[in-house]
Amino acid sequence: MNIYGMTRAGLCKYFEEIGENPAKAAIILDGIYKKGMTDFSGFGFAERNIRRLSEDFDFALPEVVEKRENETAAKLLLRLSDGEFAETVLMRQRFGNVVCVSTQVGCNMGCAFCRSGLLKRRRDLTTAEILGQVLLVSREFSEEISGVSVMGIGEPFDNFNAVKDFCELVTDDCGFAVGRRRVTVSTCGIAPKIREYAELPRPCSLAISLHAPDDDLRSRLMPINKRYSIKEVLDAAEYFTKKTVHRVTLEYVMLRDVNDSAEHAERLAKLIAGRDFYVNLIPYNSTDTEFRKSPPERVEEFCAVLKANGAVATKRREFGAELDAACGQLRADYLKKST
Repeated sequence: MNIYGMTRAGLCKYFEEIGENPAKAAIILDGIYKKGMTDFSGFGFAERNIRRLSEDFDFALPEVVEKRENETAAKLLLRLSDGEFAETVLMRQRFGNVVCVSTQVGCNMGCAFCRSGLLKRRRDLTTAEILGQVLLVSREFSEEISGVSVMGIGEPFDNFNAVKDFCELVTDDCGFAVGRRRVTVSTCGIAPKIREYAELPRPCSLAISLHAPDDDLRSRLMPINKRYSIKEVLDAAEYFTKKTVHRVTLEYVMLRDVNDSAEHAERLAKLIAGRDFYVNLIPYNSTDTEFRKSPPERVEEFCAVLKANGAVATKRREFGAELDAACGQLRADYLKKST
């Protein structure tokens, strides 16, 4: 087993099953994530424990095959143990460093504007492979991590259990100790899983990839809307808000002449009126799709219309466009060069 996939609860159960004190779980997590230990020899346990742990667990991490960096962002392309690839991005923000992690190899959601959707899901990432992205970013760029966005390649709620355990690990006081409100899980709108997520004892923050103010346009951009309508998704998001007292973020990527008019903004404001949501307007990182980035002045107007109609809205700072930081771009470029 990979030690990076073990939550505190999982390690406690492991020690109980082998007749040892479960308090050792916290010691191991602290040693791995606070002290950077990469084997069990330095833990000061009895020799029988060190031998057993070394037999049962490994510290394997994905291999870094490509690395790009500038002042605002950095990106790693990782080769997994089976030869598949995953991507992760570091965003250097004013309030700290945020790592954006992937949760699947490929994605089955098929969003029309998304580069990662061009690669169908080949498999889910394990908890250890998701957490490994945070570890490797921290090590490769010598950065302290203060936030995590679970919104890289893949649909997190399509890999629910691994993502749930990842959130437990990255927020554990003996782990990375990232505050739960600083960890955001982004879903394209699997309504039943949003409600299941709300029922967890300590869920992290939630973001919904909305990208349209009506079902017709959203269904053209995001096929998942044909299964779970905007009403179903927003009702589930409102349930999450009431259950957790966490405001939900609605992500809205700005696509030129597609969803960025003042009329779209007015309809969006009307759609969410009276709900505790806020809208995050996202600059589109242009890829080889038919879509293009909205001009800055149109984003400004869209935001102003939302605010004038009572909605809370922000504009996301743009990160790493010159690094090919859109989900899936680095992998595609690497494979193209390799063939």
